[in-house]
Amino acid sequence: MKLGVICDGISRDLEHAINVMDEFDLEYAELQFVGEKEVGDHTAQEIKEIDTLLRDRGKPVSCLSRHVFAGMTTANEPGDALHTQHMDALKRVMEMAHIVGSPLVRIMTNKKEQILWGEGGAEKWNVAHGAWDKTVPLYAPAVELAKAEGLTLVVETGNGTMVNSNYTARKLIDDLDAKDTLKVLWDSANNCWCHELAYPDGYNEVRDGYLGHVHIKDVQVDTPRATLTVKKMGEGQLADLFEPIADALREDNYDGVISFESVYHPGDDDFEAGFRQCIGRFKELFS
Repeated sequence: MKLGVICDGISRDLEHAINVMDEFDLEYAELQFVGEKEVGDHTAQEIKEIDTLLRDRGKPVSCLSRHVFAGMTTANEPGDALHTQHMDALKRVMEMAHIVGSPLVRIMTNKKEQILWGEGGAEKWNVAHGAWDKTVPLYAPAVELAKAEGLTLVVETGNGTMVNSNYTARKLIDDLDAKDTLKVLWDSANNCWCHELAYPDGYNEVRDGYLGHVHIKDVQVDTPRATLTVKKMGEGQLADLFEPIADALREDNYDGVISFESVYHPGDDDFEAGFRQCIGRFKELFS
């Protein structure tokens, strides 16, 4: 399978990150922060330098992953000041995507309302009425822009966002009638917070043409205590599910990239050290 890494999880120094990628035979570079800037904020000269470095080193870009639309709420509407700000950033990221040859651009979703649908009385007393209906139109302009630009958007299943499961990601795509342009960026560790079982439940939601990109990390969630712990690969609550996920991806001939997300450190804020402790197990499972 196609393996890569979110480069700034190793280092924001892209050349150093590429050197480490070469150590472990990782091919695909996912870009989020390069230097002190998030993708979409670099100058034309900086983008040219990034592109030259990646091409010279044989590292195709899998995805440009700015936090587009993160921080919005159901109070926002298409065309308001914050939405326009995010759409402008999305346009800049798409311009960069064309230059560096990235087929995918990530978007996030607005802040989470906990209960979106209900029955048996919950529909009256507990549901955040209209929250989902206000969410869907926020992303229609992004889908239309992606169509015009010939790019594919991937919506990440995030912590604290309206799309925090494969179920809600698929529903967003269906409600936008955007399966050809919008895919799921499946972060199974993020989905643990809402207790969506990664396999088979989560995988079955996206296996029939909805899956566009994959992030892999391991975590332990304690939702009642509002606590998240990033774990060494294979030592968290996903440990027993990674292998069946990998087997299913192979069986279904998944042709996208699987990006390791290096957000674990061994207690000293050294994320490159955390990467080195985890990457062997990642490759064993997903190669």
